[in-house]
Amino acid sequence: MSQKDPFLVIENVSLAFGGVKALTDVSFSVNKGEVFSIIGPNGAGKTSMLNCISGRYHPGNGSIRFKDKELINLKPNERSVLGVGRTFQNLALFGHMSVLDNIMVGRHHLLDNNFATGPLYWFSSAQKEELNHRREVEDIIDFLEISHIRKKQAGTLSYGLRKRVELARAIALKPDLILLDEPMAGMNQEEKEDMSRFILDLNEEFGMTVVMIEHDMGVVMGISNRVMVLDFGRKIAEGLPDEIMANEHVKKAYLGEEDELLMEEA
Repeated sequence: MSQKDPFLVIENVSLAFGGVKALTDVSFSVNKGEVFSIIGPNGAGKTSMLNCISGRYHPGNGSIRFKDKELINLKPNERSVLGVGRTFQNLALFGHMSVLDNIMVGRHHLLDNNFATGPLYWFSSAQKEELNHRREVEDIIDFLEISHIRKKQAGTLSYGLRKRVELARAIALKPDLILLDEPMAGMNQEEKEDMSRFILDLNEEFGMTVVMIEHDMGVVMGISNRVMVLDFGRKIAEGLPDEIMANEHVKKAYLGEEDELLMEEA
């Protein structure tokens, strides 16, 4: 359960590509320990917002503060060091590498040894460090129930399993805040139920705060503490799941696209 202790604060963030406005004066905050979902029709600006938080995009104006530190001028890797991790809507795995090695990549910023100590692997702390990191990765593999594919090439896996590996790599970063961009996309019902369980466990047992984009309204309303709705780059609603379901502005935004699903799940 979330505490009223905001540690991600977005204020008046706007983003434009040429003359096209992707986000306009969007403000919201996420409490520590919360599952916070961002929903909206296609093209509403949801992924653009995650990209602003993670550092892929740089807003034209506004403020993004994480744990009281301004992120706007920080690079993505600097935000990772502060404890911001993410997955992508379009998978960003290394297809030729094994599942184990893909997850190890997620721990790169936690490595103490570098190119100078690497050649001294057998005579320095590098060997011990690698063993410790591999133990951490094996724990993540067990947690996500993917031990049976740990040595397989990521590119040979089904879409649902690749999504799980991408989540594993994000977890390997040991983030305090994890940004999930459509973690259920392309999954069947059983896979969605598994992923929902993993997300809740990350939140409740690992203490990770979750900001999630997801189109499956059943999932969103079932696991979120609060929900924000974007439409054409503007925030049109924010509140508890039940409040969002009853909001007339939200229903209008979804007309012709997802209104029927919303009404079925209400």
